[in-house]
Amino acid sequence: MGSRTRCLVVKRRGTGVDLLLWAHVMTETDPIIVVIDDDPALRDAMGLLLSSEGYLVRSFASAEAFLREPSVPALGCLLIDAYLPGMSGLDLLRRLSAKNFALPMIMITGRSDVALAVEAMKSGAADFIDKPATPAELLEAVALALERLQSSTAKTGKLQAWHEAARKSIASLTPRQQEIMTLVLAGHPSKNIAADLNISQRTVENHRAAIMHKTGSKSLPALARLALAAADGTVLDDGSLAPH
Repeated sequence: MGSRTRCLVVKRRGTGVDLLLWAHVMTETDPIIVVIDDDPALRDAMGLLLSSEGYLVRSFASAEAFLREPSVPALGCLLIDAYLPGMSGLDLLRRLSAKNFALPMIMITGRSDVALAVEAMKSGAADFIDKPATPAELLEAVALALERLQSSTAKTGKLQAWHEAARKSIASLTPRQQEIMTLVLAGHPSKNIAADLNISQRTVENHRAAIMHKTGSKSLPALARLALAAADGTVLDDGSLAPH
């Protein structure tokens, strides 16, 4: 059964402002996207974007507020800000993973937090995106998470195409660039990489610039996300990404 079109308007307390949260009344088979972010403006923006695409959205300002919710969606995914006050997004991720939480969780990280992004993947995140994410990046991450949920054993559609594109992008790098990329994503500074590989720091920086250009990555977390997709989501104990 499909969705029935109807607008649901929720009033913000004390403001007199109406906010359109959902554009449809969904059936039990439709996914619910849970947004957990303490920034009300960002929460509203993500809710409006997702609802405009036909998703039902439930928003929470903290991890604690979400955990107090008596029921969770049967189908959907979570968008979790890494920097929540109180219980952090990473701590929430670990807590839910320890309880074998079934829905895919997407961690929203800062642009320089590659170590946190990799740690999130090791802790059970299905994906991570930079903050602020573009509408296209956010919608792509949600679509991929839902495909992953629907097919845990076989990749199909957009998810398969994403992995294939990521593998081709990483394969375009030279062996030296792939070596340097692995070290960078494991958290090693350029100075240490240069010493370990017996090359100049300038050469390392040139390789890093070439890696970002070839892969189209605008930040280290974005590069880590691409490398992780190419590696089919495997993160080693040392924080590096396993080759496919």
